[in-house]
Formats: sequence, C-alpha cells, structure tokens
Amino acid sequence: MSDSPLDLAHRLLTEAVDALVAAAGPGCGDAELISVLTLGEGTARRLDRVVVGALADLERRGTFAERGYRSTPTALGDLLGWDRADAKRRLTAAEQVRPRIGLDGAPLPPRLPVTAAVFDSGAASLRHVEVVARVLGSEAAGRLTPETWAGAEAQLAGWIPDCTPAELQVRGTQLVDALDADGPEPDDRPRPPVNELHLHRSPDGIGGRLSGRYDDAAMFDAIASIVDAGAKPRTAEDDRTPAQRQAEALADACGFVLDHGSAPQAPASGGRRPHLNVIVALEDLERRARAAVLDFGGTLSPESLRMLCCDAAVIPVVMNGAGQPLDVGRLTRVIPEGVRRAVAARDRGCARCGRPPSWCEIHHILAWEHHGPTCVANCVMLCRACHRLVHHAGWDVRLVDGRPEFYPPPWIDPRRRARRRPPPVAA
Repeated sequence: MSDSPLDLAHRLLTEAVDALVAAAGPGCGDAELISVLTLGEGTARRLDRVVVGALADLERRGTFAERGYRSTPTALGDLLGWDRADAKRRLTAAEQVRPRIGLDGAPLPPRLPVTAAVFDSGAASLRHVEVVARVLGSEAAGRLTPETWAGAEAQLAGWIPDCTPAELQVRGTQLVDALDADGPEPDDRPRPPVNELHLHRSPDGIGGRLSGRYDDAAMFDAIASIVDAGAKPRTAEDDRTPAQRQAEALADACGFVLDHGSAPQAPASGGRRPHLNVIVALEDLERRARAAVLDFGGTLSPESLRMLCCDAAVIPVVMNGAGQPLDVGRLTRVIPEGVRRAVAARDRGCARCGRPPSWCEIHHILAWEHHGPTCVANCVMLCRACHRLVHHAGWDVRLVDGRPEFYPPPWIDPRRRARRRPPPVAA
C-alpha cells in the first residue's frame, strides 16, 4: 500500500532531519557546521511558508471557530503549544503575505505583494514580515497615498535580505516618517479623555503596584478626595511618608467598601460580593496559622494574617494534608457559597489557565441534568473562555487525586493525554 502524501512527507522529513543530524556529528569541521546553520535556517523558513499557508486556509474556512474557539491564538496554543506572540506572528504572515479571497469569491493578491515574494523566496523570516506589517500599519503609513504606500512596501521588502528585523524596524520607521513629512492634519477637537488603571502583580506573588491616568476631573477628584481624607497624619508621631499614607488610605477605603458596601458600590465578583478568602493549610492552622494565601495569590505574613483576622469579613478555608478543602457541598444546581469558596481554594482560580477566582464560574464536571451532584468533588472553577471550551470545543475535565485534569479533543491530541495546570510556586 502506498503512503498518503502526508505520510510520505513525514517519512522524508524525518529521514532528512536524521541525515542533517548525522552530518553535524563530532567529526564535522567549522565550514560544515556553518553550512548546517544556513541549511537549517533555510529549511525552517520553507517550513514556515507551509505552516503560514495552511493557517491562512484554516482561517478562511473558519475551522477553529467551528470547533468552539473564539480566538485562533488560543486554539493554536492548545494545538501546538505556541505562546500568543508566536501565534500572532504567524497569523500576521497569513493575513499579509498569502493570497486572499474577496467577498465575491474572486482571488485577490496578498496585502503585501512584494514582501510575499521575498518571503516565498526564503529571504524573509516571519519576524521580517511582522516588522513590515507593523511599519505599514502605523498611523503615519495610513496617511500615505496608495501609490506612495505601495512604493514604501517595495522599498522595505528590498531591504529585508540585508537587515535584521530590528534594523528593518528602524529604517522602515524613518522611511515612513520621511514620506509623511507633513504629519497629521491639524485637529482642533479636544482629545477624548483617557481613564485607565493598571494593576501589576509582583512576580513573586507578594503585593504589586498600581499605575493609572484619569483625564476625567470628576473621577480623579473622587479618588483624590478619598485618599486625601485618609492620608492625614494620625498623630504628631506619624512618621510615614506622604506616599505611604496615600497608599494605605486607598487600601483602607477599598477594604471598607468590601465590608460595608452593596451594589453598585461593591459589584458582584464572579457571581458574589467580593471578599478576601484566606486559605490556610491544616498544618499551618495547627501551628497557630504561620502563613496564608489570598484569592489573587498573594502570601500573607503571620503578622498581617493576625491583623486581618481581628476585625474583617474573613472566610477561612481549611485545607487537609493533601491540599484539599473540606467538603461543604449541598445537592442543588445553584452553587452554594460554601462550595464556591471550597472549589476556589482548591483550584486557586481557573483550573485550566489560572485566571483569578473573581473572573471565574463553577462548572459541574458531571452535568446536573445527568444527575451530577453539586459538591466540591463534582465541581471545577473555570473562567468564561475555558468554560466555553469545555462545553463547545470537545475538552473534557475530571478530578484525579483531587486535582482537575483536562483532556483535549482528538483533533488537538489524538492520544488525549491529560493536561494539568502547574501548581503555584511555593513562597
């Protein structure tokens, strides 16, 4: 029986790679090793063209959307283990240097036709294509006439063989800026206000920092008034810096809202009013609570834990020696608060991707309509995106030794090997 085209390609590729490995063996000289580098890179670029072409066809067909994925990068991460940046890079190439199909079904040339020719010749890497697309997608490039824009694309593509991606970025930006010498047209309209706040968790999981900007005067004054009122020195001996007093004033105001506010002052968080869940291991409790972990992963010192326990709406979740919460389940379809807290303590957020508990929902592993009970042993915490994959994309989940494991559909992994989120790094 003859091999299918894919089987034949797989066999020949395997033989070719094995031969290349043998050619780069211990007795190989410098010139041969350099040739191995150039041959390997050239082959990798040819394979990139094949992958980009296949990805472009899959996107046109809507294959990943039909299989339950709203985001192609997410599907590629599950299928191939790509980071989002790797997936975006290949998607960019698929959109920019592969032929397109118009709304009427007529074939259209690539958006970057000259770059596509250089890419097909093997002179351009995926990073080169990404840089050209970024430069020509800038606001300055958008102000160029179509003829000038096409000339700039041809110039950029001509530079690719002699430039690294970083050099191409610099030269391309200079070229576009020179072609757009007049810049944007004067606009006397006021700029739209920017109101944004960023929360940055520290890499070690202890605390973090805030950065933000409020152009809306009323919004800024509301925050400033709260902070200013709470940041006054408490006594004459209060030696905290102004920055320290302001930081503590903001945290105190948020803590007050969590304890005493109601919607909309304290909006629902993942289906419930937000509170701090303090997770204490059984052995720590037996040693008089020497450590604890919060919902968002931050570790509390013994002093902070004792202070928090003095007067706060603290929900203790005691873990047994295997790291499992005590079962507080009830047989009802609606997830009781106790079950939710216990599942959150076990899964520490989305059991599949790690998003924090406030972003998550509770999923019945064995569906309620199939007589699945509402208890910790039949529940798993999932964010909305991962919840959709379980319901619509063929992923299965089950608890193994008390920990959620996820089984991809056969088109991602024919062997359906279990995937488990790595445990948090111990503090």
